[in-house]
Amino acid sequence: MKLKPIIFCYLIINFLIFIPILYSQQKEPTNTKYILTPEPSKKPRINGASIFGVRPGSPFLYRIPVTGEKPIKLEVKNLPDGLSLNKSTGIITGKITKKGEYKLIFVAKNKYGKHTKNFKVVCGDKIGLTPQMGWNHWYMWVDKVNDKIIREAADAMIYTGLADHGYSYINIDDSWSIKKGSDNPMLNGEPRDSNGYINSNKNFPDMKALTDYIHSKGLKAGIYSSPGPLTCGNYIASYGYEEQDSKRFFEWGFDLLKYDLCSYRKLTDYHNADTLKKIYKLMGYYLQLLPRDIIYNLCEYGEGKVWEWGNEVYANSWRTAYDLGGKIDSIFHKVYRDGFDLYAKYELHKYAKPGNWNDPDYLLLGIINNWKGDPIFTPLTPDEQYSYFSFWVLINAPLIISSDITRLDEFTLRLLTNDEVIEVNQDELGKAARRLSYIDGIDIWYKELYDGSLAVGLFNRCENEKEATLSFSELGNNKKYKIRDLWRQKDLGIFTNSFTTKINSHGVVLIKLTKK
Repeated sequence: MKLKPIIFCYLIINFLIFIPILYSQQKEPTNTKYILTPEPSKKPRINGASIFGVRPGSPFLYRIPVTGEKPIKLEVKNLPDGLSLNKSTGIITGKITKKGEYKLIFVAKNKYGKHTKNFKVVCGDKIGLTPQMGWNHWYMWVDKVNDKIIREAADAMIYTGLADHGYSYINIDDSWSIKKGSDNPMLNGEPRDSNGYINSNKNFPDMKALTDYIHSKGLKAGIYSSPGPLTCGNYIASYGYEEQDSKRFFEWGFDLLKYDLCSYRKLTDYHNADTLKKIYKLMGYYLQLLPRDIIYNLCEYGEGKVWEWGNEVYANSWRTAYDLGGKIDSIFHKVYRDGFDLYAKYELHKYAKPGNWNDPDYLLLGIINNWKGDPIFTPLTPDEQYSYFSFWVLINAPLIISSDITRLDEFTLRLLTNDEVIEVNQDELGKAARRLSYIDGIDIWYKELYDGSLAVGLFNRCENEKEATLSFSELGNNKKYKIRDLWRQKDLGIFTNSFTTKINSHGVVLIKLTKK
């Protein structure tokens, strides 16, 4: 009888210890999430970019992103010779052999209405005419990735509706190749075949079957390597085998290559632009020879001012700074430092254009890894998440989600799928935003759009709510604009000379200005 109070206290103590540990694995931020993106309409709406680049003779794959209540009937007018539409899936496949611009019209119909969209296919030397959109496994699964996880991400891209808003790439990061000397039998094996072609480890038993699965959904597949002998995780990489590896990626059917500096640092002065150009150009050259379009994403963390020479080595995008997610509790500090301030300092908007994009790293939104193996919600406040996404959109950064998209909460899903916001990122003109002013913690950026309008982000970098004023004289000679709140998808009215608004701490007001 005397032991009962002791046992009771023991159980209570263990309960109090265990519950916080369990809860912390997926604990949401304590501040209230508020959803700005309106509920999607039942009427059909064709989303995504209005332009697409392909090289002559390369396999063409495009899934028309469309929202609205299903079933939706899709039609494409003026479809070029060599292409065909699967009307049940909305996936366009085939090949175009003749260079030129092809003006298509997408038509979507359901019982609630009809929507049409002009769409331009440019068959020429350039691909990646708008920033790539998709998913990468790293910040959620790290080195625990396998074939099943990648397939589940492809499935989630469809059933969550992300693909209906233009997200299309399913990218494998580090840890897919052989790790020599590993005591894990799933990772060990022969690094290359008799022809020097790189092998995948046993977590990826059939890469071609995996990319076929991804392609069957109208999505695209990405792979990862390094110009050094090993990847950052000490898996076999491409040094000395650039030609064989490029052919292997083609043989497997990949559509994107992330090429990460990693162990190449030990071989040379990796701060030197000429050295970096040489090694990155080597892989870029071999990719250009392939009869398949492979987006080339450099990851050398902004070394050697890559934005000044990325285009010369055939790159479509390049990392401009180090990893955002290296320390979970400092993500938003890095968004300000490696995003806002670095982009303003080096005027990186000058180097972004169709086919070439600055890449400040992935979108750590939703459930990510805490680097201890536990899934946690991003530590960013809702306002910080709106600011983060808005800035990526304005500077034409690739919109690559790196979280668990099989478990998207409503807030994160709606954050990632605001079509009016995404259209700013995917705008055909391809001009990136530049800083207009930064005064008393209010950071204002503006971006010219294809239709002659402007997208403007007013960011409050202070710890308290602030009022901000946008003076139209700073934008040019026009004194009157119609203004639309892009997150709320709501017209605010016609304003003369200036626009004033309140902004939450670390928050943003993202607007579109149309001349009146």
